[in-house]
Amino acid sequence: MLKKKSSIHPLAPLLSLTQGLHWSHQRLLAVASQLSMLVIGMIILTNLIITLGERRLQEEWATQRYSELQTIGTLITDKVAFQQFRTQLFAKDELLKQYLKNPTSSQQQKLQDSWQELVQHIPELLGIALFDPQGNYKFSTASNFSKDALPPTLLGSSRNLGGKEIYTSPLEFVPLEGILEPYMYQLAWLEKPDQSSMGYLITYNSMVQMLEAIKPAFSSNKSPMLVLDTQGLLYAGVSNLAPLPHMPETLGASLRQSYPALWREMSMSNFGQFHGDNATFVYLKVELTTQPELHREYFLLSYIRNGDIAARFSQWQNIVIVAALTITMLAAWVVLLSHMYRLQHRSRQYSIDVANSLFNNDMGFILANEHARIISANPKAAEFTLVPLDELTDRSLQRTLNLDDVTHAQMMDQVYRDGEWSAQLSLGSIDAPTLKTHVRQAPRISRGLPHLLVTLENISELISSRQQAFLSDLLCDNTVATALTDATGKLIKINPVFDQLMQLNGDLNHDLASLLANDLGNQWPRITAQISMQGQWQGQILCSPNLRHSNCLQATLKGHVAADGEIDYIICTLEQAAERIRGTEQRSFVPHRSTILLNLPDLERYFTSLAAQSRNHSSLLLMDINPEGMLSHMSDIDQLETRQQEVEVQLLLEIPAHFQILHWQLGKLIVILPDTDAIQAHHFALSTMEKLNSNGLGEGISIGIASYQEGQTLEQYLSNAEVALKRAKQNNDQNIGQAFTRHHP
Repeated sequence: MLKKKSSIHPLAPLLSLTQGLHWSHQRLLAVASQLSMLVIGMIILTNLIITLGERRLQEEWATQRYSELQTIGTLITDKVAFQQFRTQLFAKDELLKQYLKNPTSSQQQKLQDSWQELVQHIPELLGIALFDPQGNYKFSTASNFSKDALPPTLLGSSRNLGGKEIYTSPLEFVPLEGILEPYMYQLAWLEKPDQSSMGYLITYNSMVQMLEAIKPAFSSNKSPMLVLDTQGLLYAGVSNLAPLPHMPETLGASLRQSYPALWREMSMSNFGQFHGDNATFVYLKVELTTQPELHREYFLLSYIRNGDIAARFSQWQNIVIVAALTITMLAAWVVLLSHMYRLQHRSRQYSIDVANSLFNNDMGFILANEHARIISANPKAAEFTLVPLDELTDRSLQRTLNLDDVTHAQMMDQVYRDGEWSAQLSLGSIDAPTLKTHVRQAPRISRGLPHLLVTLENISELISSRQQAFLSDLLCDNTVATALTDATGKLIKINPVFDQLMQLNGDLNHDLASLLANDLGNQWPRITAQISMQGQWQGQILCSPNLRHSNCLQATLKGHVAADGEIDYIICTLEQAAERIRGTEQRSFVPHRSTILLNLPDLERYFTSLAAQSRNHSSLLLMDINPEGMLSHMSDIDQLETRQQEVEVQLLLEIPAHFQILHWQLGKLIVILPDTDAIQAHHFALSTMEKLNSNGLGEGISIGIASYQEGQTLEQYLSNAEVALKRAKQNNDQNIGQAFTRHHP
């Protein structure tokens, strides 16, 4: 243990010499060889990445562009399907129906104005026209479309499509504002209910506007998209880019004539790639309609110039080279840091070994740096903290001592302000000891914050002894049968009187609720609640009814409140109720209706004093005013005593003079009925129940009736009445039961 400053300073020069970082020739050669291999490996890897990039860039673009062409083809097909649906809506327009029913000039003007508004708000809709049943032009919106009659194939019965289907034409050209506009028209048949023709409605849709609507699907303006028919004619896609050799430059030009090699590849398959001298091409055939009678197939063609691919690849090449240089420099720095870390680790390990040898004794010692991270610890510290010794190194002191953030901050502040900090800590684990922890500043050798020296002393036995003394004080604070339990009633300590009374033989694996199940088991939640509110609970524990001289036990449960306000211990005392002083001499008892006997021996003397005729023809009535569950809603035993007194007073008012009452137990009364058979006893029980019910006292009362059998003792007589009482509790009608009421010959 380091106690004096003089014990540190003589070792300081030795530690500084042995902990210095010394770069040996062997280590320098290792660093040089690793850096050389790193540079060579990065050069080879960079060349490989560049080579693979050149070979994969064109394939990646082609794959991406083909996926885009699929998306564009799907969108164009959906557009055409939507236009067919829109043409159907136009054919069912209410203004058109009104005009067909009443073809006046005003109706025509309204219809044309409505169409013109639709054309202005829908960019791809170029115009709408109406033809009569013979296919002749009637009127349309302002447009440059032909006003010739419809082809005979689309008229009347010569058509191939149904009346509710829409005919979609192939792509055609129309001059609009001096520019050829590719378009397709859709024709809807207007029929009467008898399927006769009322005319034809035609909508004209622009292919260029359709492509403009889906233009966000294009990946790059340098990768144009061309639309060609199955004969190779160009219908859309002429851009402002520099012309590409062999590619058509005007609408209506033929790809078959300008680039035969590409067209031959396209005509042999529905999709694919073509690598030319100047560009890479991707094509896909799409069908604009899903009607089996019509085939509107077109090619979507896109390309990228080889010069653009080269320019794009040069940027990636520069990025790869810069990334390779950066990674090489970082890797070289990591190599140097790893060698420095190994040197420092060896130096620090030597310092730890020296420190370990300085304070190895029976106390736990921990040496931590200024950031409260453990530098070294002795075996006792590892034993106390339940952490292996090799895992303590570089571990935080807060984690090792299981300190919360507030306590840790207070500890560090007090150590650097006052020089030391002390506390008693429990590490939280079940097997963890209680430690007296003392943290102080170690002697300062260099500038900066000083290191921390932590001493750990195991005081678990002292804490345990104090706890045992405290528990013993709680246990011995009475002179009767006493038990100390936790808040749940689990036995912790008992005195010999309690052990003997409950016959536990020192076994503490019990709880009060199970030991006194008949009396406290169903009341335990209520009892604990009362202890929490009032601090204690008192009540009587009933003895077995079969014992002649049994007395009630007075139970007192007192709670011990901890600092947080919760009950942590309960002290239970059991006191024998004092027996009433009575004479032991034999005397005759004269029945009197105002007398309530208090002891079973008194009733036995009264019973034997009866005349033989009265005794042999007597009945015994056992009344239970405390059925199962009744106590669960009573606040205390005193309320049961009060209720029993009320029942006894009522019985005294109604009972005949020659009947005798015994206050046998809390909740049970015995009535001897001399010169009374079972029928008369039953009528008496019914009358008694009616009286009690009229006064609000009959709830939950059960009555058992037994007749006297010749030669019986009072205990046997009482046992028969208990059998009758059990039957009464099973009878939900009148709660009156009989047993042994017939005399055997």
